[in-house]
Amino acid sequence: MARIFDIVEFVDEAGDEIVHRFPERGSGDFRIGSQVIVRESQAAIFFRDGKALDVLGPGRHTISTANIPYLVEFVGKHLFSDQTPFKAEVYFVTTRELLDMKWGTPEPITIRDPALRMARLRAFGTYGMQVTDPQLFVNKIVGTQRLYRTSDVEKFLRSIIITKMTDLLGEMGRSILDIPAMMEELSAGIRAKAADDFTARGITLTNVYIESISPTEETAKAIDQAAAMGALGDMDAYLKYKAALAMGDAAQQEGGGAGGLAGAGVGLGAGAGMGMAMAQMMAQAMQPQQQQQAAPAASAAAAPATPQTAADVKAMLDNLDMRLAAGEISEDIYSKLYAKWEAKLKELGE
Repeated sequence: MARIFDIVEFVDEAGDEIVHRFPERGSGDFRIGSQVIVRESQAAIFFRDGKALDVLGPGRHTISTANIPYLVEFVGKHLFSDQTPFKAEVYFVTTRELLDMKWGTPEPITIRDPALRMARLRAFGTYGMQVTDPQLFVNKIVGTQRLYRTSDVEKFLRSIIITKMTDLLGEMGRSILDIPAMMEELSAGIRAKAADDFTARGITLTNVYIESISPTEETAKAIDQAAAMGALGDMDAYLKYKAALAMGDAAQQEGGGAGGLAGAGVGLGAGAGMGMAMAQMMAQAMQPQQQQQAAPAASAAAAPATPQTAADVKAMLDNLDMRLAAGEISEDIYSKLYAKWEAKLKELGE
């Protein structure tokens, strides 16, 4: 049974709809003489056969051959005497500026970082937009993308913002440590990059704001380690600092049951021995650094004395991490040595 609509209108009570389809499902049946009510900051676009036909501005409109000439061509006046209902859809598009549109990265973004080698970060913010060409908007968004729900349109526009931001961060090649001082430049750059994509769909991108760009937990740990090394001055001091922390942990666990460290053969007394072993390893680890000017290739490949206990091997693995972060050894050498000591750790029952 045909659904004949004599009055066509949409009231956006929430005030957050970009586009609303009438009727929500299927095509509507309209007749010459039906009333179309368009409110302020709205435009009504008749849509049929994948094409936006006529645009009605604010006011009350009566469907006739005068105000919807293209649509009436589909009716067939000579056959239906202007009275037979014709099928179409009406899209109500808001033309006011929307200022609080949200965007954010669904997954962390990975970028090259000159200070940390690699960094993963999350970002979110807001942007403002306004539909300035409703007919083009409906043709591109509804006709091409097949999106007619506001949530789908917002998701599509967010993807444009995120893509442009990711591209801009890659082009800049700056460290995540420099980003807080560049928020305004980043916002302006994202807007400039995304403006043409929005314009091509009948939308003006009025502003873009970045509320936060933050590192993931793994990247934050790398930043903390880099900051600790910088504060302590050099690798030797940092390794001694790590050794002191390890000995302190061993002493604290001695009274409460050697349980946590006993499995690794370390108690309070063993903690002192571990400290001596680590001191020897640190001294040997720093020898290549001191000889770097005379033999840089040999310093990169140099290795400390062979660890004998599980605790020694773990300390060696920590040492390798620090040397890689400091740029003392290449990633290839790091991988080989790490695999060697990891195998040793398994032999010791860890």
